[in-house]
Amino acid sequence: MTTGKTVVKTGKTIQEAVQLAIEELGVDLNDVKIDILEEPEKGLLGLINNKPGKVMVTLKVTPADVAKEFLEKLLDVMGVEGRVMVKPEEGSVIRAEFKGPNMGVLIGRRGQTLDSIQYITGLVVNRKYPEHYYRVIVDTENYRKKREETLIQLAKNIAYKAVRIGKDIALEPMNPYERRVIHSALQGDDRVATHSEGEEPYRKVIVSLR
Repeated sequence: MTTGKTVVKTGKTIQEAVQLAIEELGVDLNDVKIDILEEPEKGLLGLINNKPGKVMVTLKVTPADVAKEFLEKLLDVMGVEGRVMVKPEEGSVIRAEFKGPNMGVLIGRRGQTLDSIQYITGLVVNRKYPEHYYRVIVDTENYRKKREETLIQLAKNIAYKAVRIGKDIALEPMNPYERRVIHSALQGDDRVATHSEGEEPYRKVIVSLR
């Protein structure tokens, strides 16, 4: 499906013309914007010289389309061979995934490049649609899940160490998503508590004894 594509169709009725248009585009009625160019008119006695109705049907550009277009252009500018898969999810979430042979360059050190791409893509989408907030998640090679598992294990290890040495422990600075993972991982641990200190981008999680 190519966003922004327009087709013009005629039919005995407006409904028939619209149906022909969406069948050609291969989309649902909710995916398009309809402009009526000419209303159908009946000729003499409704039998001859009937004038068909004419419509212009245009594919809507969605927030997911905006994210996909931006990320595809980004790949091109960076000279990275790959594809972008974008899927809208419930709760105004847009999940995008890079697929290709050399995705490590998009991840960067500890995911910093991927985080930056995700942040900028979110800005692009939400500036286009300021009336509603969309959360954009950008991933590749299942990095997000692997990183989450690593952070959960780190949280458990740090909690154990804090209890063993009897002192609070400050973790290295993390982005908001990673800090949430640490907080969540230790939320049910009755030995320790967590809170964040500092200013972005140097804000860090502190694991303290209860």
